[in-house]
Amino acid sequence: MKKIAISQLTTLRWSLEQDIQAALDRGIGGIGFWRPKLDDLGVDQTIERMLESGLRASSLSWVGGFTGSDGRRFADAVDDAIDAVEQASHLGAETLVVLVGGRNNHIRRHLHKTICQALMEVDAVASSLDVRLAIEPFHPGCGDEWSFIHDIRATLDIISAVASDNVGLVLDTYHLGMDEDVLTWLPEVIDSLQLVQLGDSRHCPLGEMNRCLLGEGRVPIPAILEQLAAGGYDRWIEIEVLGQDVEPLAYDLVLDHSLAYLDKFRDLVQHA
Repeated sequence: MKKIAISQLTTLRWSLEQDIQAALDRGIGGIGFWRPKLDDLGVDQTIERMLESGLRASSLSWVGGFTGSDGRRFADAVDDAIDAVEQASHLGAETLVVLVGGRNNHIRRHLHKTICQALMEVDAVASSLDVRLAIEPFHPGCGDEWSFIHDIRATLDIISAVASDNVGLVLDTYHLGMDEDVLTWLPEVIDSLQLVQLGDSRHCPLGEMNRCLLGEGRVPIPAILEQLAAGGYDRWIEIEVLGQDVEPLAYDLVLDHSLAYLDKFRDLVQHA
């Protein structure tokens, strides 16, 4: 499963060395990096270890907050995103995940203009360094402070306005997978998909993110994988399992369960 990656949010308390060893032991091809964990070892040493291991960086998360909802000025958020683009480029990460920021009492027209301006500025650098930008919609039940973009339509409106082939979207099945229309619109957006993150839940997101083990919730993961394979999706699929339900479980158990579940759909996953 060389296009499967471990999101470092799944193994938040592990070191990079533990992440690398877990991936190698299981035949996983990559690691989705979380910027605070990247700071633990530093970019240069991280790159050295990744090169030695033969693993690849599937993504780097996250940049954004362009609306000021996290207290930063617009210019500071853009500068931070450009710094992250350079980090992603050095790591060889194909995708930089973007959480645009909460509404922060702005009117929607102003939000749209602000986000498009930010993405155009960041994309000018990202395109030159072969790093793709991927907007991640967040379910409103758990992510209002992180992003005012909650659904596929709003995401595509931003992508269309930015008008760059380098800007696409993240499909996190935890946030979008229980949309009753997901299997209807998914084939139409596969060309814009930069990254897929697999998460499951027993109920719609509400409050803190609380994912369950893959296959034990209500997200139609098999049907989503089938649509991705049919549509020719050939980029990374990250395992992203975190929350109160799985907090007591050992990370090894979470990863082994996730891979055993995905092995049932090996033909679909290997299409990537």
